[in-house]
Amino acid sequence: MVEKEAYSQAAGTGNYEKPTGLFGKYDNARRYWEDQITAIFLAPALEQLVLRKNKNNEKLRILDLGCGSGDGYELLMGVRKSKSMIAEPSTNIISPDMLEVYIGVDINEDLLGQAEACHRHNSDLEFICADISEGLPRSISDQEPFDVYFTSYGTLSHFYDDQNAKLIADIFRHAPQDSIFMGDWLGSHSYEWQDLWLNAPDSEQFMDYRISYIFPEEERGQHEISAFPLKLMTRDKIKRIMDKASRESEVQFKALKFFDRSIIVGRHTDTGDYNPNCVPYRKLINSLYEVNNRTDLNELKFKYSSHTGFEELNRFFDAFFAHCAVLVKQTVEMLKSYDEHKAIIEDIHVKEKSLLNPVKDAILSMRRLIYQHESIENDDFRANMIEPHLAYLLRKIEIELQPGTGVGHGLVGLFEIKK
Repeated sequence: MVEKEAYSQAAGTGNYEKPTGLFGKYDNARRYWEDQITAIFLAPALEQLVLRKNKNNEKLRILDLGCGSGDGYELLMGVRKSKSMIAEPSTNIISPDMLEVYIGVDINEDLLGQAEACHRHNSDLEFICADISEGLPRSISDQEPFDVYFTSYGTLSHFYDDQNAKLIADIFRHAPQDSIFMGDWLGSHSYEWQDLWLNAPDSEQFMDYRISYIFPEEERGQHEISAFPLKLMTRDKIKRIMDKASRESEVQFKALKFFDRSIIVGRHTDTGDYNPNCVPYRKLINSLYEVNNRTDLNELKFKYSSHTGFEELNRFFDAFFAHCAVLVKQTVEMLKSYDEHKAIIEDIHVKEKSLLNPVKDAILSMRRLIYQHESIENDDFRANMIEPHLAYLLRKIEIELQPGTGVGHGLVGLFEIKK
């Protein structure tokens, strides 16, 4: 299969190995932005589930479909409580002693080899090589039910609608009452692939996906990079698949949340493979997070190029990028004002009616932080405090303004199974 070759090719570059910072699969944007957004949205449902399991003195069983290198284990074990006291030493919802088993399933033996190498000392983890394109394999359906049926980073975009419905129907039959299913697809209208946008609400659309981002920019033209089809999804299309799976299995479900992930930091914002107008946002966000590294904030230009025939999407992206741009512009002006006026920031303007509250809050938060500049000596306060804070504030804006319809690199649905 072409996608197996593509993922093996990517693994062979060495850039699929952990961890990295400015570049590679596990770059800063992956660890501090994408994984964290998934965890933030997943936390409320996971907390309720763990509360029930604790009450019944039961341990947790997790199934990760399309597990790759076993990243889902680290993501799930790192999900923090929705609300916690700042004095608490640990805020993770799942402690290691609460886990009965984590089983990861993937068809790619190279990635499973990485997973086994990373987790060989943990006997609670098991990895199985199997194909899930025709539903749950026998090696899984014969197992006891799981509490969490997890997919991540576009796993379900490998399949046609009928295959998705069959797999999810199998999960519904296998799952116990109140278990969680998380489905992860690629969004149909991410800005990074604006050239592929279609007005076709009822048709199945696949893109030829290239893992070109794994190579440094100067090397991309030197490699013959494999491409494989990945399905692009909207929320309405996912709802139809879920309804079909429910009818086939005669099992009910409750939709808990849809969310868009990586509106700003989609992998292909850096490559421009599917939209040459894209600014390399991911590269710049990686730089903001990097320790002892300063970023030219003037390069972080949030400017949207509209696409004829997509007026509703144009209005969303226009407003979204405009709000991000305001935060960056205000940060640049506050830094300049602080330097020029001897540690005094001139009045900032957050009372404009057009500014949404998340952006106003972000500007005020940045102002308070800049005033702490003198409190920490002998360190690069801008590189190690201000710039990471700017990245976190931009992430917060994305979390609060995303509509959950397919405007990000990833479109994720969270569901509770009802029997």
